[in-house]
Amino acid sequence: MSTPLEQLFEKTRAQNRAALIGYLPAGFPSQQGCIDALKAMVEGGVDAIEIGYPYSDPVMDGPVIQAAADTSLRNGTGAAEVMATLAEISKFAPSVVMTYWNPIEKYGVDNFLTDLKSNGGSGVITPDLTIEESEEWIAASTRHETNRIYVVAPSTSDLRLNRVTEATSGFVYAASLMGVTGTRTSISSGARTLVERLRGVTKLPIAVGLGVSTPEQAHEVAKYADGVIVGSAFIRLLQESSTPEEGLRKVRELAADLSKGCVRA
Repeated sequence: MSTPLEQLFEKTRAQNRAALIGYLPAGFPSQQGCIDALKAMVEGGVDAIEIGYPYSDPVMDGPVIQAAADTSLRNGTGAAEVMATLAEISKFAPSVVMTYWNPIEKYGVDNFLTDLKSNGGSGVITPDLTIEESEEWIAASTRHETNRIYVVAPSTSDLRLNRVTEATSGFVYAASLMGVTGTRTSISSGARTLVERLRGVTKLPIAVGLGVSTPEQAHEVAKYADGVIVGSAFIRLLQESSTPEEGLRKVRELAADLSKGCVRA
């Protein structure tokens, strides 16, 4: 039985568009504020949601997401809040959790996957988990029928791309450039090259993240990728808005514009 995430990519492929995936850390700007913002994204046209598990020592997050995660941690966000956010938003869109390995290990691998699935989660993105250290994770996520989403970068060798994609399900997260998350004025040409290399080793959907913030960039990525991941651009709108209502309106508007950009025609 396929997950809502896998069904989504089948649908968007048939519609000749890329799936738009929106990211926010749980608990930012507040617990309810995060849920409201994620709903606004879906109302605007976001197809799937990536909920960040805020962590004190991120290796992949740029300054915008780090600041949001700091706010979230100060708000007392932990596993219970992440799962509560997932339970609420998975009613409206396929949802995954992005988390570093340490919180999963602390929670207990089977406990984490049990609770993730019972709260409607379709998968987990693990940016710092290497394929060499994945034996327990692969076995457990297979038992729990949960998508394992690994992150690959332009520097990943062809041999390694093959190994990683063999263990991946749901979609492959292609980092558009070396470095950390954040909005960019342009998307690295390395993103297209990486996707082309991935096409040679896997039939899985490929979603590109790190840097997409405008409809024009989304449209460019949609020409060659199956999914477009946007995080920092949404977070910045919430950080810069003078009222929660203004933030939600801007998030909804950006989601609508990005969604139009994801259409390939």
